[in-house]
Amino acid sequence: MVTLKINALSLREKIGQMIMCGFQGTVPSGQIEQLIKDYHLGGIIYFRRNIADVQQVFALSASLQQISREKTAIPLLISIDQEGGMVARIDQDVTLMPGNMAIGASLDAQGAYDTALISGEELRLLGINMNFAPCIDVNNNPLNPVIGVRSYGEDAKLVADMGSAQIRGYQQSGVAATAKHFPGHGDTATDSHLDMPTVPHDKERLHEIELVPFKAAIANEVDAIMTAHVIFPAYEPDLIPATISQRILSDLLREELQFKGVIVTDCLEMNAISQGIGVAMGAVKAVEAGADIVLVSHLYERQIAAFDALLHAVEAGIIAEARIDQSVERILRLKEKRRMDQQESEWDQINQRISTEANWGVAQAVSEKSITLVKDDGQLPLDSNAAILTLWPEVRLGTEVDEIIPQEITLGKALSAYVGSVREIKMGTTPTAAEIAQVLEAAKEYSQIVVCTYNADTSPGQLQIITELAKLEGKRLVVAALRNPYDVIQFPQIKTYIACYENRPLAMKSLAKVLVGALAPQGKLPVTLTQP
Repeated sequence: MVTLKINALSLREKIGQMIMCGFQGTVPSGQIEQLIKDYHLGGIIYFRRNIADVQQVFALSASLQQISREKTAIPLLISIDQEGGMVARIDQDVTLMPGNMAIGASLDAQGAYDTALISGEELRLLGINMNFAPCIDVNNNPLNPVIGVRSYGEDAKLVADMGSAQIRGYQQSGVAATAKHFPGHGDTATDSHLDMPTVPHDKERLHEIELVPFKAAIANEVDAIMTAHVIFPAYEPDLIPATISQRILSDLLREELQFKGVIVTDCLEMNAISQGIGVAMGAVKAVEAGADIVLVSHLYERQIAAFDALLHAVEAGIIAEARIDQSVERILRLKEKRRMDQQESEWDQINQRISTEANWGVAQAVSEKSITLVKDDGQLPLDSNAAILTLWPEVRLGTEVDEIIPQEITLGKALSAYVGSVREIKMGTTPTAAEIAQVLEAAKEYSQIVVCTYNADTSPGQLQIITELAKLEGKRLVVAALRNPYDVIQFPQIKTYIACYENRPLAMKSLAKVLVGALAPQGKLPVTLTQP
């Protein structure tokens, strides 16, 4: 990469470096081309809408970098949310690693490093040079609707250890790691995609819990930290979110914690910002507060508005150009450090290096260590010579937190490798009356029943099914949580309960082995399962 001095860039070019945008489609859209060519855009974020297959992603990254190269010697940051487990924009033809809470349950820091290293290597081969991972929020609130299994657990030291291991792994692979969401989104009961959460704790408590993983990340020289759209009154008495708080980004993160890397905002289009001060003003306030990159993921009009607002703020003297220079220096330094101008040029050279048998072996080993037998009254192992009924909840309504992901390997399919007769009934995560009736009628014919739950604590229908099944006599009844492990709080009468932390194929294969006794459960609960 050609080393550019900050004074070689125009003000428009510098502001462009500070903005990261998403776009629609699996090839460069006209809008993203214009943003790169006319607005000197410095960063791109991929979502599932940009993914068809891995070869297409490789070609897309190459195309975007070529468009940028026609205007500047500065390569693009190309980022993605590839946390693993339930949050992975690419889940086909790559090695999909277990998510954070599964890793936390494994207690395997080496496994955490290895999974991040492999995931980072594969991302980099696809032209993705920045990962918005790991999530190092301490999830100590069972009611948290947005973090949950994206956290390693509720213990600050565990989160710090696993997060630091993954940071080292990603950055060893050549991918910039991004610790999020500073100063901590774990102890909230509100989704910042929808509203404005508050963490009311005092500074002493924040330093003892929420800030511990971020201090460790900084000590491990994490490349970037992402902000939280969360209010922290202990540090911000004006009750504005961390993303636009100078007291939090500059005074706490830069000065007190001595973070030298890149600060990137969470998406400014989330309701906590867009429905408050708005995206354009949010961009200005975030940069004033100390952010280096503002993320505007979706709407072209808002992306242009953010650029124009920042340009006007500098031209009007609201933001000093020297402040802009500080951020651009950090961004350029990161791009040079991670050699982001380098990308493999031939697909045939890299195709055989992605989703390899060796990589899947690492993922499988961590997955098998994560399956957690919370309690059992002698129901396990199941009898592989007798028929089994499994109930499978499908995510049919997508949200910012739950994506609609077709599952090729359900528990029923995974169990069929060990059991001669398996019937699986699929239902919605909010089952209808007809689905509930079908399940209860079918259950009469089976002596072994495995109910898979998916955030059942917010689904009266799932709870009704479990309550009715628990009343049946002469049944081996096992409940396995496929996302948040907190489900069991709502049905303490269940005697055999397993936490899987995700419904991904690898987890289902590991669960099937545990159910039939082919694998001893090794996971340790990283959260407390008690009524909040």
